[in-house]
Amino acid sequence: MTMRNLSDNFQNRTIQWNELLEYGFIQKEDSYYLERPIVDGLFQIVMEIGPATQTSKVIDLSTEEEYVLVDVPSSSGNFVGKVKEEYETEIHNVIQNCTTLSIFQEAQSQKIIRYIKEKYGDDLEFLWEKSNNAIWRNKENRKWYGALLTISEDKLGLESTRQIEIIDLRYEKEHIADIIDNEKVFPGYHMNKKSWITLKLDGSVEDDEIYRLIDHSYLLSKKK
Repeated sequence: MTMRNLSDNFQNRTIQWNELLEYGFIQKEDSYYLERPIVDGLFQIVMEIGPATQTSKVIDLSTEEEYVLVDVPSSSGNFVGKVKEEYETEIHNVIQNCTTLSIFQEAQSQKIIRYIKEKYGDDLEFLWEKSNNAIWRNKENRKWYGALLTISEDKLGLESTRQIEIIDLRYEKEHIADIIDNEKVFPGYHMNKKSWITLKLDGSVEDDEIYRLIDHSYLLSKKK
């Protein structure tokens, strides 16, 4: 039986090669290899990650043979279930620790994703079937304080149909008319236009200004 193909797990994600090394992978030419014991050392996960190949398998250390039951959907029982669970957990941990989302392509979008993760510890949540729309939520009260979306530029009232990435942020109702100029700052797309604003993430607004508005939106999300 061939190794499990993990390419679907890495879809829309960018591999962070240095993070693989920190996680425990060993580099051999262009590929990175991991051997990790599971189930009290009775089994071993073998994983290979490279530019064109992402595969894994489980070895039964008592026989030195591949434990194929982890990839047999009909296999059941407490013991097989434990092996499967620890196997899936390890794959999940590699994805979470050694890759970043690459659905949003704009450099400014990537900077914002990192900024929010580092400052607030929040990851994007994908709530809709369309995978290029996502939100950030305040962990304390579950309120949204930001949304990252891909839309056609004409949705903002501009004379263009090119696809752009935008961020929606909260803003005070009483001051929202003062900040909207319909060039850099727009009424909130897909949100309540009385209390949300939209910014294009094409460099038209400076990074530091966007960060300031994100922090402001986060504070507003904490209000009752």
